[in-house]
Amino acid sequence: MDKETLKSELKLLIIETLRLEDVNPDSIKDEDPLFGEGLGLDSIDALELVVAIEKHYGVLIEDEEVGVEAFASIDALADFVIDKKS
Repeated sequence: MDKETLKSELKLLIIETLRLEDVNPDSIKDEDPLFGEGLGLDSIDALELVVAIEKHYGVLIEDEEVGVEAFASIDALADFVIDKKS
């Protein structure tokens, strides 16, 4: 799976899953944090994203510690999915 394509898919998945109507994929920087100062996501958003990522990509986010690393940024999330799929 091509990382650039995956990053685009992940941005769309986040926007659709969380219904971020005022956000477009180009406004999400690959290296920016998804939580806190970046996109400003919270713990409820995290739960929705875990379910969406696991369902869509067939990967398992085992616990909160893994989730914190995986959801650090779009780059980190893409690396996580690629690593789990290989």
